[in-house]
Amino acid sequence: MLLAQADAPGIRPAAGPPANAMPAALQQVKFDQKLDAQLPLDAAFKDEAGKAVRLGDYFGTRPVIVAFVYYECPMLCNQILNGLVSGVGVLDQTVGSDFDVVAISFDARETPVQAAAKKATYLDRYQRPGTERGWHFLTGDEAAIKRVTDTAGFQFAWDPATQQFAH
Repeated sequence: MLLAQADAPGIRPAAGPPANAMPAALQQVKFDQKLDAQLPLDAAFKDEAGKAVRLGDYFGTRPVIVAFVYYECPMLCNQILNGLVSGVGVLDQTVGSDFDVVAISFDARETPVQAAAKKATYLDRYQRPGTERGWHFLTGDEAAIKRVTDTAGFQFAWDPATQQFAH
């Protein structure tokens, strides 16, 4: 019987990082409260139909809930959006007439097609007629995304090991 070197008596495989060590990508993730900061309303994005919009197009008439997500996220972002739709679903007020929801993808590779699919999912979950005018799913380039997320204090990082964003 042949033993692999790591299986040989008295030889242990090289140790990995300690179990309590934070992965490098997560060390860059944080949310700094910037309560007096105003989002850059001139930041350019595309809406779920591919139309060029400014963030400020959604401000000024009704309160706005902003959610930083990415549409192809395999974990957290769907939970954020699920919780958001559940939370607003129990309110007497209605998205689109009393307030708006603006989801901003922080993945510059995402497209209006992905944003439209995500919007369709959450309109279907919300189940209130006429709310499509109040749910907005935006995509943008890196510069616009960075400007808005930095102003809000939302820090995220790409993790090459998992091919996902740490956030």
